Amino acid sequence: MKEVCFHNGVRMPAIGFGVYQIDKNDTQRCVEEALSLGYRLIDTAASYFNEEEVGAAVRASGLARENVFITSKLWVQDYEFEDALRAFDRSLENLGVDYIDLYLLHKPYGNYYAAWRALEKLYHEGLIRAIGVTSFSSERLQDLFLHNEVKPVLNQLETHPFFQQKAANAFLRAEGIVHEAWAPFAEGSNGIFTNPTLEAIAAAHGKTVAQVILRWLNQRGVVVIPKSVHTQRMQENLAIGDFTLSAAEMTAIAALDTGRSPIYDDMDLPTVRAIGLHRIHD
Repeated sequence: MKEVCFHNGVRMPAIGFGVYQIDKNDTQRCVEEALSLGYRLIDTAASYFNEEEVGAAVRASGLARENVFITSKLWVQDYEFEDALRAFDRSLENLGVDYIDLYLLHKPYGNYYAAWRALEKLYHEGLIRAIGVTSFSSERLQDLFLHNEVKPVLNQLETHPFFQQKAANAFLRAEGIVHEAWAPFAEGSNGIFTNPTLEAIAAAHGKTVAQVILRWLNQRGVVVIPKSVHTQRMQENLAIGDFTLSAAEMTAIAALDTGRSPIYDDMDLPTVRAIGLHRIHD
C-alpha cells in the first residue's frame, strides 16, 4: 500500500479506515473487517466513544501491534496541560495499547498551546510516535509551530471536491506537513455521488464515484480515511491504486470547488461556541 512519510521519519498508509459516526455496537465488526481486507490505518478519537471497540478489533485481528497504525485525538475539553495527560492515559487504556502512532488536537479552540505542550512531552517520552492537529487554519497552524518545539506532522482538514482546500494544501506541502482529508465524500452533501462530472469520470475508468474521489485526493498527495459499514464499499474504497486520473480529469474535478464547506462554517460563532464548550465526559 502507498505510504506517506512524516518529517520525523514515521511512515503512515495513505489510505485508512475512519470510524467517525459508526455506532459503538458496530465498530469492532467494521474495524475487524477493514483489517481483514488490508487496511492498516485506523482513525478514531476520544469524542467518537469507540476507542475500546477499535482496540478490541486490533487485538482480534491477530496482527502485530506494529503492523496497525492507530490515530486518536484529544478533545477540546481536555486542553489544559494536566487534563491532556490524563485524557491521553484514558485513550491508551481504552485502546488497550502502550503507545499511539499519531495523536491529534481535535479542534483549534481552547487552550491548545497547553495541550500541544502536553503532546510534545508524551512524544518525547515515546508514548506517541507522531503528533498533529485537526481542522487548524493555516494561520493558527503556523502560529502553533513557530512558538513550540515540535512541528506538527499532519493537519486533518475537511477536504473533498466541493471544498478542496487548495491554499491549505499548498501551505502544508511547503511546510512538509501531511494533508489528510476528513469527510472526503462531503458527508453525502450536494449530490456528490450523482454529480455528472464525477459520474462521467467514474464510468470512463469502470470505477465508482467514491473511488474516483479517493484517487483524486491521493493524487493530490492527500491521505484519505473513508468510513463505511458495508464490506463491499470498504473493499472498493481501498482499491484505488490500479488507475490514474488524467490531467484533464483532475482539472475537471478542480472546477467543482466552491471554496466553502457544505458541512459547517469554522467562522460561524454559534458553531465555534458549541464545539468549544462540548463536553465528552464529566
